[in-house]
Amino acid sequence: MIAKPIRYFLYARKSSENEDKQVASVPSQIEELKKLAQQMNLNIVEIFTEEKSAKAPGRPVFSQMIEDIHKGRAEGIVCWKLDRLARNPIDGGTISWMLQQAIIRHIQTFQRGYHPTDNVLMMNLEFGMANQFILDLSVNTKRGQRAKIQDGWLPHKPPVGYVNNLYNQPDKPPIYPDPYSFPIMKKLWAILLETRCSLEKLFDTAQEMGLKMDRGVKISRNNFYRLFRNPFYYGSFLWNDEVYPGKHEPMIARTEFDLAQHIINGRSFPRAKTHVFAFTGLMRCGECGAFITAEEKTKHQKNGNTHHYTYYRCTRRIKRDCAEPPIRSDELEEQILNVLGKTTIPPQFKDWAIKQLKEEHSKEKIDRDDITQAHRHNLDACVKKLDALFNMRLNEEIGPEEYARKKDDLTKEKQKYEGLIADTQDRIETWLKRAEDMFTFAQTAQKRFEMGTLEDKRYVLSCLGSNLVLSGKQLRIQVDKTLALIQEVAPDVQSLHNRLEPAQVADSITDWEALYAQNKKWGG
Repeated sequence: MIAKPIRYFLYARKSSENEDKQVASVPSQIEELKKLAQQMNLNIVEIFTEEKSAKAPGRPVFSQMIEDIHKGRAEGIVCWKLDRLARNPIDGGTISWMLQQAIIRHIQTFQRGYHPTDNVLMMNLEFGMANQFILDLSVNTKRGQRAKIQDGWLPHKPPVGYVNNLYNQPDKPPIYPDPYSFPIMKKLWAILLETRCSLEKLFDTAQEMGLKMDRGVKISRNNFYRLFRNPFYYGSFLWNDEVYPGKHEPMIARTEFDLAQHIINGRSFPRAKTHVFAFTGLMRCGECGAFITAEEKTKHQKNGNTHHYTYYRCTRRIKRDCAEPPIRSDELEEQILNVLGKTTIPPQFKDWAIKQLKEEHSKEKIDRDDITQAHRHNLDACVKKLDALFNMRLNEEIGPEEYARKKDDLTKEKQKYEGLIADTQDRIETWLKRAEDMFTFAQTAQKRFEMGTLEDKRYVLSCLGSNLVLSGKQLRIQVDKTLALIQEVAPDVQSLHNRLEPAQVADSITDWEALYAQNKKWGG
């Protein structure tokens, strides 16, 4: 029976967010993919375009395309690369499953093709890397925030009286006093301390003095009241329910701040915590959604023994009567270790898997180099045309309007090829590194968690997954997509290593490779 020719949908997507700043534009993708389809004799029956992030499900154009494929209007997809189709595990799983079931018979990207008979591990890794990229954005942002906090700087806009050094002026720190509002706020603190007036009266005084927020916005009464609870003014700052020492110039002394709290309502601001806990700020309560905090408790037994315990519990900032029970840190760590145990792989498998990825990656290198060389040739031609056009204008061979029009066309073409080159190079430079990092983490995370510092434990848990929820003393983790792929094969790999008797254990890398290659799940 002769197979029916495949009909293709062309799908081009670019997000306006930072995640896609190096990706070719939608028109560039369409133009290049049309050329590719013509060269490969692919029948494109419809073009779908979308400018929306793929980090979460819910893209309307993508959903329509999937629905049309299910209805039999096409059997293939042409796209720039797989991360244009999905950067989240749900959409990625949909595409992967439809390909495995031959609902989609072929996916052709600019650099390779995918078929139902292929080893699905490679496609899943591609989707996993795309999803990991989105997670990395969040992780990198949080890492940058932690770095600022550790260095003594609030990773956010400061309160009234201070401004951020947005333009990195070399003679100013990251946060410095605002020449306009700093003197006013300092005077208001002095009035509060000297006259012991109410915040209501102080607010009226601030209005008379012309106190405003940045960009001249009038400050509300509630926001004004909150200013005088903020530890930032005595040289510290509040972040995720923790007070940290700051390096910015304080407006008042700590003793003055405490006195001001007594004046306002008779209570001092909570002092900075002296204990360091590994997992605060990472988990949320399963009942009310508030963050999980930690506290130490000491229990004295009748026999004279004393025991110290660390408990993780809901902060109850959202629901005061939240019934989520606390959990001891050792019980929580045991649950995390159970998850890590299901992900751990031996070093031999890590080395073999990375070798397989490199071999797969090298198969595409020649094609990628040819593609990049072609783009560079076209880019050089654009630059030469721009130079020639400039000389023509200098010699007055063309008028200003014609020059501007042709320059605009050539500039757009130049930018297109620069984007294509950057996009291709970005894939080459980052794909393998992410894969190696993923397998290295799977190999070392359990030992690092067991033997490492509190910071090591925190790092491992933050990398393990997202949506960490503590519910009924059970930690629920949405395991990272790429690690979930490893979890699928890790039990079989561990079983293979465990069942070999010492005398039978393979001694060489080649022997291990042969054993792995015999298993269809990860080697076939």
